[in-house]
Amino acid sequence: MHMFNQHKDEEGGDIIELMQRFHNLKHGRANAYIEEDDFERIIEHLDERDEINEAIEAANMALEQYPFSALLMIKKADLLLATRKYQDALDLLDTASLYDHKDMNLFILKTDAFLALDQPQHAIEMLQEALHLFSGAERTEVLFELADVYDDHEAFDKVFDCLKLILEEDPTNEEALYKICFWTDFNGRNEESIRLHEIIIDKEPYCALAWFNLAAAYQGLKLHEKAIDAYQYAIVIDEKFDYAYRNMGDAYLRLRKYKEAIEALEKVLELSRPEEVIYEAIGHCYHRMKNFAQARFHYKKAAHLNPDDSRLYQKMAATYMQESQWELAIKQLEHAISINKHINEYNILMGECYMNLDQFKEAAAFFSLVVKNKPKQIAGWEYLIKCLVENNQLDTALEQTELAYMSTHGKVIFVFYRSAILFMMNKQSEGLLQLEMALSKSAKLLKKFIKFYPEIMQDVKVVELIGQYKKGKKS
Repeated sequence: MHMFNQHKDEEGGDIIELMQRFHNLKHGRANAYIEEDDFERIIEHLDERDEINEAIEAANMALEQYPFSALLMIKKADLLLATRKYQDALDLLDTASLYDHKDMNLFILKTDAFLALDQPQHAIEMLQEALHLFSGAERTEVLFELADVYDDHEAFDKVFDCLKLILEEDPTNEEALYKICFWTDFNGRNEESIRLHEIIIDKEPYCALAWFNLAAAYQGLKLHEKAIDAYQYAIVIDEKFDYAYRNMGDAYLRLRKYKEAIEALEKVLELSRPEEVIYEAIGHCYHRMKNFAQARFHYKKAAHLNPDDSRLYQKMAATYMQESQWELAIKQLEHAISINKHINEYNILMGECYMNLDQFKEAAAFFSLVVKNKPKQIAGWEYLIKCLVENNQLDTALEQTELAYMSTHGKVIFVFYRSAILFMMNKQSEGLLQLEMALSKSAKLLKKFIKFYPEIMQDVKVVELIGQYKKGKKS
């Protein structure tokens, strides 16, 4: 519709002269005849200057002179949409279609009007009919419109179908290739996407985006090796394809090929602006490779980009814990807790660090916090009880097994712990009673019981009792 714009630029004064003639016509002065295409330029000029009412007035004058001009009707309908007169715009477009039913703008503007009137179904029916009128680039345009309407209408499967139709006719359409990658994943239509992109690659073997989409579909099916092969092709064709390196890094990570993952992810850092998730993923790889210093270095870089992400400090703490550097781990955990004090895991790790430093009072304080925050969860109680036992506070530990049993609605593991603590206190007969009760409820927790207090297996009566339960289970 902007065919005449270059004409305007060549003769800069032209539009001024045109506007002068328009004003003459408006005020009934002489020599005020204006051609149809000149009217179009006047309307566009006023529209560009946001003088919508003036533009509508110009369109009305133009239509008085050229009452059968579909072009001018479409121009006016566009202005009516801008002023939210949706029904008026639709009526005018219906009239325009009697004179020119194959102008693409008709369909685009009608779609806008139907959506504005909350009638997506009408838009869909009209665009489906329009598909039969057009071919080539124009048909593609209709399909894109239709895809957008389906998206609005939440018919997400149909969005995929439209994009697939576009690519079947125009295999290297970039916009469609970009969009279908998202919708494949969103709709879980990976198998179809693989078939479609294999056909595209047969015709266009150097289309990096098609290789990328093929890889992403394999990745969606967890076929990571095949995905990596396809990403490699995408990168050979376009060596600056940062998303291919990023996804390839993810695929290597899932295959536990950490060295290769790091190489791919470092390439992402070279090609695009630094991102927290990339540094974190590289840190994770080094962490898994037990290279704790490098892991920390990358977690720190991630934390530098997003200082409010408490998990990153927890991950740094975890690397220090693996090296038994308890004080340094505590520093990082304090930082994590200062950002988010509601995450129980941080308090558990704090408790573990203090226990390793033989600072049982501090450790118990952190485990008590965990229990206070989540009294129904077993883990906090277990840590607290073990901490008290290690510090020889057996009376308190025994009380806590009672509280834990009640708070967790009778989890049998705490009966086992109670039994073990009673044995530690040399209350053998009470201990045996508790053990018998625990075994009758759940013999499979025995392993945990023995791990909690390995020395118990030196007690003849305990071994006997366990033996009876094992026999009883067999018979």
